[in-house]
Amino acid sequence: MQARKIHTVMKILEEEVSRLGVPIVTEISRKRRDPYGVLISTLLSLRTKDETTRTAAERLLARAPTPDRMLRLSEEEIREVIYPVGFYKTKAKVLKETCRTIVKIHGGKVPDDLDTLLELKGVGRKTANLVVTLGYGKPGICVDTHVHRISNRLGYVRTKNPEETEFELRKKLPPQYWIPINDYLVAYGQNICKPISPFCSRCRLAPHCDGVGVDRHR
Repeated sequence: MQARKIHTVMKILEEEVSRLGVPIVTEISRKRRDPYGVLISTLLSLRTKDETTRTAAERLLARAPTPDRMLRLSEEEIREVIYPVGFYKTKAKVLKETCRTIVKIHGGKVPDDLDTLLELKGVGRKTANLVVTLGYGKPGICVDTHVHRISNRLGYVRTKNPEETEFELRKKLPPQYWIPINDYLVAYGQNICKPISPFCSRCRLAPHCDGVGVDRHR
């Protein structure tokens, strides 16, 4: 895909996502606009369906609206609150340890820079970028499997993994699209540009897509 077409592509994505809906963490962040809520909901969302993440995050944030309040819960209590999210036992331990670090080292405030966030237990680049962008409104590019796959499928980047994709997008993606690209491509990847046999016949991006790696489609 030619670089000059990115504005057309992003405009189409904006229109499409207005009817498809945004990712669950974005949805939660719009209801609860704080970095802590973004961090907790993102950690819960790993390998978990959106509806399960939504209800678990709402329950947990009601019981533990701050890192300090989270520390008042036992691991067993956290498990009960977040069940049945994927890997709920491991996540309960991670949540407790992460909040302990936030309280003891960062004075109860979720860090606002990428490098410091990456030092927290269980926090990778995807989570850190979501906290920075959705929690603090700072520039960042969150790249998950959908963003990585579709950016390569379009032919906009040619990278081997999400981290490479993030750095490549930082080089070439116009700054106004840094934050929304995750919302756009996650929603589009879940509904239209699926990993296997994407719906190319009803994809408005088809005229602008190189179709890299697409062996069969619908």
